[in-house]
Amino acid sequence: ISILYLGFYTGAINTINPTGDLDIIEGLLYIFTLGFLCDEIAKFWKVGKYYFGFWNSFNNTLYALLTVSFVTRMIALGHHVGDSNRHKFNELSYNFLAFSAPMFWCRLLLYFDTFRFFGTMLVVLKVMMKESLIFFALLFFVSIGFLQAFVGLDQEDQKLDATNFIIQSMINAVMGSPEFSGFDNFAPPFGLILYYIFTFIVIVLLLNILVALYNSAYEDITEHSIDEYMALFAQKTCQFVRAPDENVFIAPFNLIELVFLVLPFEWWMDKDSYERLNDYVMAVIYSPLLLVTAALETRVAYRVRFNRSRGETDEDTIEEWEQMDGECDFEGDGWVKKCEETKPNVESDGTLVQIKELRKEIEELKEMLRSLKG
Repeated sequence: ISILYLGFYTGAINTINPTGDLDIIEGLLYIFTLGFLCDEIAKFWKVGKYYFGFWNSFNNTLYALLTVSFVTRMIALGHHVGDSNRHKFNELSYNFLAFSAPMFWCRLLLYFDTFRFFGTMLVVLKVMMKESLIFFALLFFVSIGFLQAFVGLDQEDQKLDATNFIIQSMINAVMGSPEFSGFDNFAPPFGLILYYIFTFIVIVLLLNILVALYNSAYEDITEHSIDEYMALFAQKTCQFVRAPDENVFIAPFNLIELVFLVLPFEWWMDKDSYERLNDYVMAVIYSPLLLVTAALETRVAYRVRFNRSRGETDEDTIEEWEQMDGECDFEGDGWVKKCEETKPNVESDGTLVQIKELRKEIEELKEMLRSLKG
């Protein structure tokens, strides 16, 4: 579903309609978004605040951007073709749609956490985001102090006309590309000195603190990568555990449940009939996926039966050296005889084998004693 969702987005963003009309791909994209949004709202309504987490906020941000894109598109469609407002809102809609592209691709990482590498890295990423709060808290207070100082220097001539320049220069310093040339004529020499101090604190001190926090978080997680991965896997497994009598409609099929089942039938139909109706609808919806699953499991079943006929485990695979069985003459080389002599007897208990050998040695000892007496 998520890959199909990404495909609809790719098709929508690469086929821009200058007139602002909605095509089929864009319609499917917004329908999927509505389904995912309804699913998030339903889960938050049933679970409560404990459902809200990092990935939920990430997905909700993506859905919010797509919702804004859809609303601006509807506003554009409310104007006549050729109207400047129609073109403006249509362009704004596509800008919001293009702005959400990185979030679409990062969203796929959520479904790769069943692999150990991605699962561990996602745990590291989550811990890093928490550690970043310390950095941003320090940066907030430092930036507010220096911003007030720069604004105070700008108000010296009773004109507050450099606020945008100050904010942009401070942001550039935080991003690692400070601009000192603009402060040569900004309340000299105080403006340039303050900017030097601010750059030193941010780049040399605060950013190194952030790197140290990230390094500490990475080392703590990777040292216990297996435990962290298993904990994440167990948490995700528990999230998918549902009541056995619940009708599971994944997004966007939950819209079918809402429009064609819940609203027209649930409020008056008896429980057994309603459950039977849901079973019929789910059978139709999930039948293609069930057919593919059945075909794959049939192929696996053939391999399991073949392995069992060879006395191997169910998931055993034929190794490369086993495929050379007909090409090598092990009996002519004497290899089979050597293996027979050295291989352990797994069919009999080792203790019984040793007892039999001991009895044989005792019989030989008795024969020797009899020969000595004779």
